[in-house]
Amino acid sequence: MTTAIPPGARVAPLTRAGLLDAVRVLAAQDAGLAAIVARHGPPPLWARPRGFATLVRIILEQQVSLASAATLYARVAATLGGMTPARVDAVGAAGLQALGLTRQKARYVATLADRVATGALPLASLAQRPDDEAEALLLDVPGIGPWTARIYLLMALRRPDVWPPGDLALHRALGRLDGRADVPGSAAATARAERWRPWRAVAARILWHGYLADRRMGA
Repeated sequence: MTTAIPPGARVAPLTRAGLLDAVRVLAAQDAGLAAIVARHGPPPLWARPRGFATLVRIILEQQVSLASAATLYARVAATLGGMTPARVDAVGAAGLQALGLTRQKARYVATLADRVATGALPLASLAQRPDDEAEALLLDVPGIGPWTARIYLLMALRRPDVWPPGDLALHRALGRLDGRADVPGSAAATARAERWRPWRAVAARILWHGYLADRRMGA
């Protein structure tokens, strides 16, 4: 497989063409991933816009379904007239809680808005920073843990070698891939993903794609 990306290196974001190339590389080296691609085709790029609004939405997705997070995000954004740091600052944590956010997530989103507005989190510059630096800046914000930070790197910055720890759908997909009766924990899943460097984010997309497609088919 392609040589691993050195720590601190700047990496070009994944494009659709780059994703397809990486899928071919992984499928040629991993029979389990190849079987998913053969059954369901290559995965979507699942790219999200960079910026504050996307990061808010990922925070709302913590430990809830994507559908419920999307519904809540749409309602809050519509009420505020857009999801921007200034509009979040205008209502504060109490206002966000009144709109349906839990007290904890309201505090997280309000703190994020303040950090972005003051420049404490240089969100716009993350795209120019290597993975480790970008992740460290995100992790410095209360409410942003490794899963949230890496989902942002994976989907918004489209980094090719990011693995989101603690993602239950990925853990379940890995269990199926390995024919396990149980669901591997975060440490085991992260260790298992090491073999897919420097395309762990592509492997994650393949696994998500297969897992979601199987669920739609009732498999």
